[in-house]
Amino acid sequence: MLLTIMGVYTVYVLISIYTSVMQIGYIDIAKRKTPILLGAADFLKAGNYAIAKERMSIANTIVDYLLFIAWLSFGIKALETNFYNFESDAFKNVVIVMGFILINSLISLPFSYYEKFVLDEKFGFNKSTLAQWIKDTLISLVMTIIFGSLVVWGVYEIMTNFELWWFWSFLFIFAVIVFINMFYPTFRAMFFDKLTPLQDEALDNEIKTLMDKTGFVSSGVYVSDASKRDARLNAYFGGLGKSKRVVLFDTLLEKLTTKELLAVLGHELGHFAHGDIYKNIALVGGMLFVMFGIFGNLPKSLYMELGIANEPYATMILLLLFMPVLGFIMMPIMGIVSRHNEYEADKMGSELGGPAGAIELANALKKLVTENKSFPLSHPVYIFFHYTHPPVIERLKELGVDVGYMDDEALEGQCNIDI
Repeated sequence: MLLTIMGVYTVYVLISIYTSVMQIGYIDIAKRKTPILLGAADFLKAGNYAIAKERMSIANTIVDYLLFIAWLSFGIKALETNFYNFESDAFKNVVIVMGFILINSLISLPFSYYEKFVLDEKFGFNKSTLAQWIKDTLISLVMTIIFGSLVVWGVYEIMTNFELWWFWSFLFIFAVIVFINMFYPTFRAMFFDKLTPLQDEALDNEIKTLMDKTGFVSSGVYVSDASKRDARLNAYFGGLGKSKRVVLFDTLLEKLTTKELLAVLGHELGHFAHGDIYKNIALVGGMLFVMFGIFGNLPKSLYMELGIANEPYATMILLLLFMPVLGFIMMPIMGIVSRHNEYEADKMGSELGGPAGAIELANALKKLVTENKSFPLSHPVYIFFHYTHPPVIERLKELGVDVGYMDDEALEGQCNIDI
């Protein structure tokens, strides 16, 4: 069983690296060809940024693989040995699992720092200070310790009190995910971004009129001070039920016209009208069900091979270790569904915008590509495994926009932003 798990994880790593290598090679050629959607200088810059990000992704994947081997070889056993003498089994399990999570989080910090203060700084995205990054990191770690410990404790109690524990654990974790989706904007506003009600009354009224057309009930329209950390443009609808909020990045308000902004929000309202949020939650729920089903029925021989006790903490750690693999396997399926939903949301967004809605949405997409320096071309293998949004060029074509001349070797890529 151990060899099977190692083999599957190794295949996952090789495929992941392969897709990144193909992406790097493709972009390295494409960035020197006729620019599309971007000016020549920005096209080359966006290509270089995309390549740098993929190289960092490869390094991250290799480190994760080495960590995976280390945890299975001696890491879990070391945690077990050092934290075994607690009188409370529940506390022991929480400490061991949280120790695993925190060690992984600390090891990932250099990548986070490099991305923010080397890559993003070099390409003009980073607006954050080192002090702000340290503050954000510490807050994240504290929240991870507090809420992570509660979740681990909850799973432990279920595992030790229910025979069909994996099913009830799945329901518990699924409920936690729904809870996070409901209150994410509130938590983010409390600890990270400052959200203020939209002051432009005319724009606020137009947004509310747009929401009324689809029956979207919001607790308010807010502006996030995202520019203090990043220069990218974005917006999102957060929450579920009565907790829903419309959050606009201040960078988005600065760069888009009112009609373009309404077109972007119309796209998001399309997701609401089609129930895409609930579809995505259901897909995540399906993936979680499969993961808990597998790891709730692991053979006892696996624990013997690893030289560790068949305890709740060991099962939880193995689940967390293998989660990226199952996520990677599910990603193409989720990507196909998500890309279809994006086309439908574009269609509704253009319809909500009136006769010129398609043009305004297309203009907004072009600006988002330009301002976020998103390289608009990508390798088809990479699209299959990683894209949740359709290629931006395909989205523009669906909106009836002429994207201009493209080299025969140039394939469509996506706009790497969440709209």
